[in-house]
Amino acid sequence: MDIAQTEATTLTEPFKNKKVTGSVALLEGLIAEGTETIFGYPGGAIMPIYDALYDYKDKLNHILVRHEQGGIHAGQGYARSSGRVGVVFATSGPGATNLVTGLADAQIDSTPLVCITGQVFASLLGTDAFQETDVINITTPVTKWNFQVTDATEIPAVLAKAFYIARTGRPGPVLIDITKNAQLQVFDYEGYKPCDHIRSYRPKPNVRRSYVEQAAALINSAKKPMIIFGQGVLLGEAEQEFKAFVEKSGIPAAWTILGAGAIPTDHRLNVGMVGMHGNYGPNVQTNSCDVLIAIGMRFDDRVTGRLDKYAKQAKIIHLDIDPAEIDKNVLADVPVWGDCKETLPILTELVEKGNHEAWLQEFNAFAKIEDETLIQKELNPGTGELTMGEIVNQLNVLTKGEAIIVTDVGQHQMVACRYAKFNNTRSNVTSGGLGTMGFGLPAAIGAKFGAPDRTVVAIIGDGGFQMTLQELGTIMQFGVDVKIMIFNNQYLGMVRQWQQLFNDKRYSFVDITSPDFVKLAESYYIPGQKVVEREDLIPAIEAMLNHKGSYLLEVMVAKEHNVFPMVPQGCSVSEIRLK
Repeated sequence: MDIAQTEATTLTEPFKNKKVTGSVALLEGLIAEGTETIFGYPGGAIMPIYDALYDYKDKLNHILVRHEQGGIHAGQGYARSSGRVGVVFATSGPGATNLVTGLADAQIDSTPLVCITGQVFASLLGTDAFQETDVINITTPVTKWNFQVTDATEIPAVLAKAFYIARTGRPGPVLIDITKNAQLQVFDYEGYKPCDHIRSYRPKPNVRRSYVEQAAALINSAKKPMIIFGQGVLLGEAEQEFKAFVEKSGIPAAWTILGAGAIPTDHRLNVGMVGMHGNYGPNVQTNSCDVLIAIGMRFDDRVTGRLDKYAKQAKIIHLDIDPAEIDKNVLADVPVWGDCKETLPILTELVEKGNHEAWLQEFNAFAKIEDETLIQKELNPGTGELTMGEIVNQLNVLTKGEAIIVTDVGQHQMVACRYAKFNNTRSNVTSGGLGTMGFGLPAAIGAKFGAPDRTVVAIIGDGGFQMTLQELGTIMQFGVDVKIMIFNNQYLGMVRQWQQLFNDKRYSFVDITSPDFVKLAESYYIPGQKVVEREDLIPAIEAMLNHKGSYLLEVMVAKEHNVFPMVPQGCSVSEIRLK
């Protein structure tokens, strides 16, 4: 160990002109940025930072996860539920590479993270040293920005730049790789200055009022306008501005999977979810509207279906903070660049008070067909095996739509997003663009730290749960109050559904065997129970919600139950199937 490390000073305000190590400078910078919680896992190359962290236990809450992937998903859950930047620590080599899946997930879902990885001594870079990997080149495609620090004097400015990039504009993950010598190096610390400008980085494009005026003119002349809103409304903290626009314009509004919660599920103008497993009405009406207003969404393929048959009859207005999204998949007749918190009030001012009741009733007619054909059978089957929909429906009743719902990936995810009630913003935490199995459990841990006063329910399939179940150890050690619901159909359900529908029931390696989940939870001192019969469902959910502390509830559901509606791959959204 460098003898100079013993000369370091643990700082308190004011802390200018002190000789400190790079590790101490890093921690002081995190505190200055308002960081309270760090998710991480120590190792050799990041050990100096962890040694410094020993003296910061009263200022920084470090959560020791059981795997680095669990750490970064927890950081995502924290960011998604709180609106703040998630912070993650990992060591070099396998520690850093174990972050890659979470970085890719955060990048595509625009989740603000600052990840700190340790690295071998600068003198060893490029020598294939023990636990050395080229983390910068590995993570460049899946980060908004990354940087390798080899000199401690760089740390304050680089950290400030990282937080600024992560949280501004279209948010995203940032990674700082710090060599061990930089962590140990002592230097004259002149304090921490947050970043508010980078010459080469323009987080928000200038709002061009002329385009907003063109958009308003199109909307005012429209007979059948339709809104599709995405996570950009949430990321821009523009929920009130969006609600004002919807209510003044009177336009039916549908949401993408990550847009859920921007306005309450039961709002009269909320017409449901678009996309592959979205609602019948908004999918069909996408190909009937005359003006389509896309707000903070990116026209993902799971939303559009077949692009050459997507909304060809409509004029497209696209509001987005990221110019790269405009015209990327769907050509916009009117592009409205800018932060929707800034553009929506201007648009609301310019649009006329609208009344589209006849058009709205067309959505309601489709909703009635979907309800009678499908939803009632899913939510209130009465007999036969338990369905995922009826479980979510009972959860709605007992939580009154106030809980944060964290989902893993698969059939249960689609069912939860379709049927869960989201009365508040930042209530739907799920892996959207990457579809990462194993996301649910660690993300729920992070979501609870991000919103400690809210009930957090993790809905997970039996397959995804087994990918990151080691994070039960994190829940045990830190007493995290997360309610875990496993929907067990004894299959990798979504893959099985596709194999049934499109591969002539050739069920290839989707039959999965699980341990006794309740006993497994008990081994981590987490109580739980298993439900097989319908009459036991409501009392079991009540017991879970009323229990003080974490709880695991396994519910056995129908093995070969499919999620409908469904837009088959290669079809247009208007070709959605109800069965």
